[in-house]
Amino acid sequence: MDEEFVALLRRVPGFVAYYWIDAGDGTMVSTSVFDDRAGAEESVRQAADFVADKLASLLPNPPQVSAGQVVAAG
Repeated sequence: MDEEFVALLRRVPGFVAYYWIDAGDGTMVSTSVFDDRAGAEESVRQAADFVADKLASLLPNPPQVSAGQVVAAG
């Protein structure tokens, strides 16, 4: 399932990177990086469709979405 989702994101214009983090205690965090806001917003739309179609029954709570600019990188 994760390979299918990452492949979906890679097709969105401006895709740079995707990270999935297991934060413990059933908490998962994902971060997507895009060249611009338009790509990020399109990825949110596509991710919402993907979750609704394939993962909704597995998730106890709806995903929370946040967006912003990268202000530091190493």
